[in-house]
Amino acid sequence: MTLIHDPNNYWEQLERLEKLIRASELKAGVIFSFHSLVLGLFFDRFEELEGLLQSSPVFVILTFLWFVSVICSVFYCFKCFKPQIELKYKKNVFFFGDAVKAFGTAEEYTKRLIEVCATEEELFEQLGEQIHVESKIIEAKFKCVHKSIFFFGLSFVFVVLIIGYWLVTLSY
Repeated sequence: MTLIHDPNNYWEQLERLEKLIRASELKAGVIFSFHSLVLGLFFDRFEELEGLLQSSPVFVILTFLWFVSVICSVFYCFKCFKPQIELKYKKNVFFFGDAVKAFGTAEEYTKRLIEVCATEEELFEQLGEQIHVESKIIEAKFKCVHKSIFFFGLSFVFVVLIIGYWLVTLSY
């Protein structure tokens, strides 16, 4: 039995992976925006909270833990936008860095691209490598998004504890 390879399957997979990359970055962007808003409110109201911070070690500790969790969440948001992935591949006409640097002039690149596309095995090999690289990138991005969401949730818990503690101290 002979399998017929359809390059459209590879291109569709690459398109799906690009959508996943955008989705991970969108999630990180939303989390970052929310943290920016909350931090802005915190620092805008800092004078009102200063008395409570000076008089209550519990409030200071909770605020510190909240701030650390926010910083960790924001760190993973930034890391999502630029994951560090080091993989070694042969020169590939579909890697944007190789397309610009590895094949010389535009004419040399175009000639190599035509050669790759004319050979089914080499075309599928290079497309497969591109899929592999993008999959690694997506894996790293989603790990960062998940860690950012974890710390986001943790920061929310600290905010609830801070508000609860503040409400309890108001009644005294």
